[in-house]
Amino acid sequence: MDPYSAEGELINIHNHFHQGQYQDVVDFDTSALSSENALPARVLQLRARLALGQADEVLADVQSENGPELEAIAALAEQALGNEEAAVKAIEQLAQESGDNATVQVMGGTVLQAAGKSDEALALLSQHSGNLDAVSLIVQIHLQQNRNDLAIKEVAAARRWAQDNLLVNLAESWVGLRLGGEKYQQAFYVFEELAQAPATSSVRSLVSQAVAELHLGRTEEAQAALEEALKKEPTFAEAIANLLVLSVVTGKDPKDLTSNLEKADARHPFLLDLAEKSELFDKAATKYKAKVAA
Repeated sequence: MDPYSAEGELINIHNHFHQGQYQDVVDFDTSALSSENALPARVLQLRARLALGQADEVLADVQSENGPELEAIAALAEQALGNEEAAVKAIEQLAQESGDNATVQVMGGTVLQAAGKSDEALALLSQHSGNLDAVSLIVQIHLQQNRNDLAIKEVAAARRWAQDNLLVNLAESWVGLRLGGEKYQQAFYVFEELAQAPATSSVRSLVSQAVAELHLGRTEEAQAALEEALKKEPTFAEAIANLLVLSVVTGKDPKDLTSNLEKADARHPFLLDLAEKSELFDKAATKYKAKVAA
């Protein structure tokens, strides 16, 4: 039996992870799991700890252990700590030796994509065999490449064999937010259901709901969801970044929120993109400075 299926042992801890309930994953009681599922459960818990910002502790836990799964986790931790060159080197070695390992595929794809090596990431992920974590990452990469067509195909293919799985629903919703139109409302239904149900709610699902609300033009509802997320986690960078965008859309001064985002994550993609565009604007502006005759 697939341990991630509706009847499988890992369905709950796996869903907690992809619902953004990372502390619930860390606290999950794994003592009753069968021996073959102990390692996959541990991998999920280590990934959750990385998402909670515990890269130092995770690296200390796994760096003295062998096995491709834990070595892949160690590489992801190294990258989170800023050691990208070492992380990529480790993953490229693992990809050669254990490219058929599901954890190596997903952790490796994550490391390589973050390092700007999309083609290598996709080549590794494409070796998966019915791994929805790999599918969801492939979809995210295609969306980042602005290849909506490939993302749509990936979701459609997964829907045929995974049916109503949470990850397929999420991936379809990510694509929907890119496509727009009636897809916005369909994505909203998925994210709202996750965000508002006590058993599935997290700051991440609240932010996803807010993004869908914003696309639908419901700015007040979007703000309420983002403020609720920030009450739960005041320094959550994605909530701050989206509230910043919302403030601009609604004509409010984003200065304080920009400062808050810099404090929460100085390397946040929004800030890096903003800095790049500001620099390009300044360069363009110099070409049009008034010339004063001598």
